[in-house]
Amino acid sequence: MHEERCNISYDILEISLEKIESLLGSDYGISKRAIGLLLLQGDDDIASLVRSKEAVDFYAKIEGIVKEARAHYHEPLAYIIALRRQEETNRIVSGAVEASPKTKLSFREKLSRIMINPITGLPILLLILYYGLYKFVGRFGAGIVVDFIEKNIFEKNINPWITRIFSAIIPVHMLRDLFVGEYGVITLGIRYAVALILPIVTTFFIAFAIIEDTGYLPRLALLIDRLFKKIGLTGRAVIPMVLGLGCDTMATMVTRTLPTKRERIIATILLALAIPCSAQLGVILSLLEGNFHGLWIWGGIVGLVFLLIGFLSSMILPGDAPSFYMEIPPLRFPKLSNVFVKTYTRVQWYFTEVFPMFILASLLIWVGQLSGLFNASVKILEYPIRWMGLPKEAAVAFLFGFFRRDYGAAGLYDIKKAGLFNGNQLVVACVTLTLFLPCIAQFLMNVKERGAKTGVAISVFILFFSFSVGFAVNLIFNLLKVHL
Repeated sequence: MHEERCNISYDILEISLEKIESLLGSDYGISKRAIGLLLLQGDDDIASLVRSKEAVDFYAKIEGIVKEARAHYHEPLAYIIALRRQEETNRIVSGAVEASPKTKLSFREKLSRIMINPITGLPILLLILYYGLYKFVGRFGAGIVVDFIEKNIFEKNINPWITRIFSAIIPVHMLRDLFVGEYGVITLGIRYAVALILPIVTTFFIAFAIIEDTGYLPRLALLIDRLFKKIGLTGRAVIPMVLGLGCDTMATMVTRTLPTKRERIIATILLALAIPCSAQLGVILSLLEGNFHGLWIWGGIVGLVFLLIGFLSSMILPGDAPSFYMEIPPLRFPKLSNVFVKTYTRVQWYFTEVFPMFILASLLIWVGQLSGLFNASVKILEYPIRWMGLPKEAAVAFLFGFFRRDYGAAGLYDIKKAGLFNGNQLVVACVTLTLFLPCIAQFLMNVKERGAKTGVAISVFILFFSFSVGFAVNLIFNLLKVHL
């Protein structure tokens, strides 16, 4: 940074900078204007440094100036300052750069432009979703690998063997149920975590690492920027949205990178409502395998809800239309070492952060059964479940979904195997569970990032909205005599 001033009109921001500069008496090694800009942008380290170097009354005056400046803008000052810098950069570039004659584009540059162009970019995106998510994650990970691990390893060997052991060493039926009962830690919690969810998240992490390492994500951000602006976001929001397909809890934390409070709230709502995590998505793709029309109906409804709620949120929440700039890295072939390291790191994260949640969920269900709270909750859930035309057994899966969404999806998987769903019911269940309450971990993250009032309000809205959509879908199926 340097002392040279940009050609910016003397508004509140510029006047505030001048006042801060006049109050700074110590030497910081960089210009006082740079210190003032960092203070206005809310840099905590610089604020601590200034507090330690300046007199108490002078620092109090500086804090007052910063608060007064922030009060004049709807958006964070860091965002306003970034826009000013971009405007000044464009002014300098337009006066100093001369366009050269067109040169022959390289293959990678041609491919990059094809990916960004809506006409050609959307088919490419659909191909990536079809082969990367549906075929690789949904069919291979959630189909072939899950079937092998669950049937050949757990159902034929581990579960019967471990049940015999615990039956011999724990004679008390109530204690034995904690480990090998219907909702036991081993027979249900670990089976779900290892046999159903682990293959799905691993294949998703591999696909995501490949896409990430090619440099496709920034191009996807540009591709969908125009659409996202209709729902109050920019292409930058594609990063937390795509991360949400891995884990919505982690993605909610990443919404910090969005420049305005309005964008962060909209992104949090959409992540909690309409972005299924990798495990949930994989199980749902497996559930709808062979039901081609049902898969498209599910995807269409969830996509429509995503756009509708985003649009309504952008209309209700105050704030200016967002602006978007992003550096585009060159396209490249993914490096095998990068893909391996990223996948390994994320699977390691799954075992340390998510795997214990399955064990905890089984423990809570066991306690809930002993206290009668679990059965009472299931009975309450059976009412909206029946209104949606689903079998009452689905109430257990939805209760599981509150502990973890993927836990609930795995519950639907067991119900489908038991032959209790027809095609229509399966689609209604998948739509409703996708839109259902965020899991406990994501709920706590919402409260942490957006505050208790906003976090609770989002969950209450989602609870009633998800059941309403499920009821509406079932009603439309019946009125139109749809049979999937």
